[in-house]
Amino acid sequence: MRQAFDPSWAELAEAELNHNFSAAASAETRRTLGIDSIRLGGGVVLAMANDPMNYWSKALGFGFAEPVTSELVGEIVDFYRSRSVPSAVVQLAPSVLPPDWTEICEKYGLVHKSSWVKLGLDLTTDLPQDDDSPVVERIGTPEAEAWATAMIRFFGMPEGVLEQITTSSLDDPAFHGYAIRSGGEIVSVGGLFVHGEAAEMFSGATMPEHRGKGYQSALLRARIRAAAAAGCRWVFAETGAEEPGGHNPSLHNMLRAGMTQLYVRDNYRWYLEPRTA
Repeated sequence: MRQAFDPSWAELAEAELNHNFSAAASAETRRTLGIDSIRLGGGVVLAMANDPMNYWSKALGFGFAEPVTSELVGEIVDFYRSRSVPSAVVQLAPSVLPPDWTEICEKYGLVHKSSWVKLGLDLTTDLPQDDDSPVVERIGTPEAEAWATAMIRFFGMPEGVLEQITTSSLDDPAFHGYAIRSGGEIVSVGGLFVHGEAAEMFSGATMPEHRGKGYQSALLRARIRAAAAAGCRWVFAETGAEEPGGHNPSLHNMLRAGMTQLYVRDNYRWYLEPRTA
């Protein structure tokens, strides 16, 4: 039977993904990247002070265990300041934004920078069919490093220390790695994180010369079916919202796979050195 959607499922699955991903880092990697995290107000605050992508420092999953307040945001900001994080993103579902959110942003220097679309699929409904072409492979621990290296390269991230975390994440049974090969080489990748009855898809990327072949659509279908097989009732993902006149292929791939746009979530960036733009 179809379930009524609760945004906490989507936000908390994503928050736990980020928490567990950072926990996969070795002690050496944590020192090198300046990784630290705390649980606060029912959410997760992840810091990566030396992040080469300026991506991983983010706070999310708030507004469900307790309301979002100025005091809570102040604790988040204090944590980032104490870890000398250059900048971080606060991500809140629109349903949990307090009436005084504009004033809170002004007080702590949070600046709206971008918007993401949160998508989901009720796995009690019909699942996408697959014709087994191309073949999607579940990646095991022996090939985790090759999978991780491919993912870093396809996203254009600096190669080096980030591979260690991505490789080690597959030691956690909650993380599933998937790939498509061409000529024996991994050319397209995607991940799935299982958190109770919710699953979160992440890191879908394809080698540039193999894009446009339907590989990401195949990986989406495979991960949706894997989430259902793992006993999940919902599967979620997020991608950038389309600007007027723009086109985000990832968004359209997800919609074709049967996912539904649930809401648009704005990203608010905090800077250690205050700025207004």
